[in-house]
Amino acid sequence: DDFHVVFRSAQRAGLDAIILTGADVESSKRAVELSQQYPTALFSTAGVHPHHADEVDSDWLEQLESLAHQANVVAIGETGLDYYRNFSPKDAQQEVFVQQLQLASRVDRPLFIHDRESAGDMHKLLKQYLHTQAVVHCFTGTKKELFSYLDLGCFIGITGWVCDERRGTDLANLIQHIPLDRLLIETDAPYLLPRTIVPRPKSRRNEPKYLSFVAKKIASLCDKTTQEIGSITAANARRLFRLQTSD
Repeated sequence: DDFHVVFRSAQRAGLDAIILTGADVESSKRAVELSQQYPTALFSTAGVHPHHADEVDSDWLEQLESLAHQANVVAIGETGLDYYRNFSPKDAQQEVFVQQLQLASRVDRPLFIHDRESAGDMHKLLKQYLHTQAVVHCFTGTKKELFSYLDLGCFIGITGWVCDERRGTDLANLIQHIPLDRLLIETDAPYLLPRTIVPRPKSRRNEPKYLSFVAKKIASLCDKTTQEIGSITAANARRLFRLQTSD
């Protein structure tokens, strides 16, 4: 309900552009509508998350393709595989994912990928069907998985997970292996509030304005300044998503 307050706070924190994520057809439509209110600062994706793969209507793909042609839609997704929660059957997840891989190729948009414990199926499907650029969103996988994505040409998205001293140690140790020209930073707001924020917000809600804490943590792991990581990842995002911002 306080979207505009969150947006203005993000701008004051120095964010030039924010990408709003679609997780099914309806949320993708809402993301597009919001992005059109601020066409040089907000952009959107259009996709069906694996959690919703068995909920799609018969015309879901046609609706996504129509959305994909909107000017501010910069990626297809969030889409992928999630065998950790398995809210949708694996066969439904794979079918819906493959159709979005093919859609991304048809409409010439990068892919915004969700992958959680897919037991190698993600790599197999990407190797067969990926014909556009892609980012693996909120990467928390193994070194082997990281290199498999890099070998396919993917960008790697890092969230506040890397700031978590309890769960993020393995990820922190992998940051040095990510080429700087493939690195992206993201919040996954309202989730994954960086634990390095002091004092922590009472609401425990993550917001785009906290992206700098992700940049700061990565900078400490790469022997770079926060400003350098911010500049590098911003340039990567503009290149991958072809962002036309007001900056």
